[in-house]
Amino acid sequence: MPAATEQEILAGLGEIVEEIVGIPAGEVTPDKNFIDDLDIDSLSMVEIAVAAQDRFGVEIPDDELRNLKTVKDVIDYVQGLTGATKA
Repeated sequence: MPAATEQEILAGLGEIVEEIVGIPAGEVTPDKNFIDDLDIDSLSMVEIAVAAQDRFGVEIPDDELRNLKTVKDVIDYVQGLTGATKA
């Protein structure tokens, strides 16, 4: 599977966030902070991370999840893993 593009990851994250917390996918933009801008709590973030792991085939350890504060952080993290691990 080729590395996912930023737009593909963003679209997928938008769908995941909408499904889990009900925030419209269109509001999930790279500059948004999950806690401050989207008002997503830590429990919901774990659900989002699990769904992202399933969708993108990556592993997001709990200690890494704490560092993923913005939508762009998650996009970069997933891109880094898919680009580095899928040849």
